[in-house]
Order: sequence, then C-alpha cells, then structure tokens
Amino acid sequence: MRTLAKKIKTNHALAKELWSTGETAPRLLALLICTPREFSADELDAMLRETRPPKVNDWFVNYVAKKSPLAEEVRVRWFDDADPTVAAGAWSLTSERVAKKPEGLDLEDLLDRIEREMKDAPKRPQWAMNETLAQIGIYHPRLRARALAIGERLQVLADYPTAPGCTSPFAPVWIGEIVRRRESTH
Repeated sequence: MRTLAKKIKTNHALAKELWSTGETAPRLLALLICTPREFSADELDAMLRETRPPKVNDWFVNYVAKKSPLAEEVRVRWFDDADPTVAAGAWSLTSERVAKKPEGLDLEDLLDRIEREMKDAPKRPQWAMNETLAQIGIYHPRLRARALAIGERLQVLADYPTAPGCTSPFAPVWIGEIVRRRESTH
C-alpha cells in the first residue's frame, strides 16, 4: 500500500474517488495520498463517521485529522458526540494536544472527565482516553501523581496482553516507562 502511495504521490482528487468506494483498501490508499488541508471540517466529520474498520479509523485520525489545520475545530466538535468512533477521534486529537500544544487545555478538567467516564466508556474512546491520561502523566509532571492514581484506581487495560519488550498500554506502567526513558536521556 505504501509503495503504491509513493508511486502515486499526493493526488487529492484520486484520494476522494478512492474514498467514495467505501472499501477498506482503497480508503487506506486514499488516506496516504490525500492532502489533509484540502478537506473542510464537514468533510472530515463525514469521513470520520465512515471509518468503521479500526485500521481505517486509526489512519484517518493519524494521517488526516491530526495533520489538518482544522484539527482543533473538529476536536471540539467531536468531543461530546454520542458515536463512539467520533468520540474516540476527539480523544485522539486531545491526546496529541496534551503532548504537543497543551496551551488552552484544562488538563484538570480532562482528568476529572477521564476519572468519571473512562472505566465504562466503549472500547475505542476508552483506549483514546487512556492515551490522553498517559500523555498528561508523561508530559505534565505537576499532574503525574494524579494521572497515576486515576490509572491505578480504574485499572483500564491493566490486563492487556503486552509482548516482551513492548510498553504496556496500562497508564501507570506506560507513564512510568516513558518518564524513565526520558529522564535517562537527559
């Protein structure tokens, strides 16, 4: 898929045609050759709502939504959506902001919401909320103890199978490992 995308290069018109097929493989290729800044907020919204296969959803959020100049606009639009796929997109964009551009985010409020909602959230938004929790703990030392405590109390992904040599997605382990790595390089 990536080899084909490299041959095609960026071709937004073709990407839109491929997306319109509704098929997974053409959509994945579309996400690799599109121009994220060319999509309107309404187009991004409609596309996210159609990303049912997990890989299409993941690629859409990471390769298109996060790279769009409208990322913040759609993050806010999607945040309280009842559709778990859409809510997960909002949390993924929030996680990105927490790590890279936290100015203007109310991190305490995000922790309150994670503490209230993550345990019983549907799987996709739960995973993205967990990532946001970990990013808060990793990148914001003043909130690290609270993020760790929330993770320990909720136990979300505590039993997730993790391959040897990989970091567990369980937030307390994830936070601890990444902070340890970052501190050992400084």
